[in-house]
Amino acid sequence: MRIKARAVRAAAVGLFLATAACAPVYNNHGYVPTDQELAQIQIGTERDKVQEILGRPSAEGMLNADAWYYVQGRWKLTGINAPREIDREVVAISFDPGGRVTNIERFGVENGRVVVLSRRVTTTNIQGSSAVKQIFGNIGRLDAADLLQ
Repeated sequence: MRIKARAVRAAAVGLFLATAACAPVYNNHGYVPTDQELAQIQIGTERDKVQEILGRPSAEGMLNADAWYYVQGRWKLTGINAPREIDREVVAISFDPGGRVTNIERFGVENGRVVVLSRRVTTTNIQGSSAVKQIFGNIGRLDAADLLQ
């Protein structure tokens, strides 16, 4: 009888550990300013003031410094499966040649397509929209080998 009770306990512990190992774990990477932080930035604000309020971004315009990009991604890890990105958000702040804010936009992903979540000034895309496309273009292209390197 004692051996049977131990076997049942061992099976219960094993089942618990197997279930816990398959529970999803969510990780956030990067930083995107909140709407309250962005409300402090007005059109015409100088680049130094933006840096003072929001901090320096993780990405800038690829060919020139006409825009700053704040990027945040949310990843889901389940068991032994490769991590999967489930959400990505980008805030793009455009500057004129004099270093003053001309536009603030927030982008997200919906059904695998880049969508504008909010826009402060203009109705057309920012000048560096190709950078936003590149940032979002990596969704789904991540390989587990890339994470290990």
